[in-house]
Amino acid sequence: MQVLNQSVQLPRLSEMRALALPPRRLALIREVILFGSGQPWVYARSVIPLSTLTGRLRKLRHLDSRPLGALLFSDPSMSREPVEVACISSSNAQLPTALTEITSALWGRRSVFRLDQKPLLVSEIFLPAFKPYNQNPNIGFSRQP
Repeated sequence: MQVLNQSVQLPRLSEMRALALPPRRLALIREVILFGSGQPWVYARSVIPLSTLTGRLRKLRHLDSRPLGALLFSDPSMSREPVEVACISSSNAQLPTALTEITSALWGRRSVFRLDQKPLLVSEIFLPAFKPYNQNPNIGFSRQP
């Protein structure tokens, strides 16, 4: 995993809507690239409202190179809202500079997770080197309750 960015900023409009955040509410934004077989497989962007980063969840401020997914799925208070799935043109994917050479359409998904009833949004875009999704775009995409 390569951490591209982890800083406090304003979320994008669609992210604010997904999290039901009021305008100009800051969040910790974390962008990473996940690798498999030495290739970039997934670009992930997590949006954690500052109001979520309180109490025992303060530890999310300092993930460093630890994967957020491992923390989410090991937390007994975790719940997940329905998964949104989309095929995104590379020009609309808002990929980081490290991935601007990608020109093909990409599959992505995102969902709001809750830890102690506090929301955070995780978005994943599956990159061209991630072959299982390129061969059958329906693999792994399902709407979860």
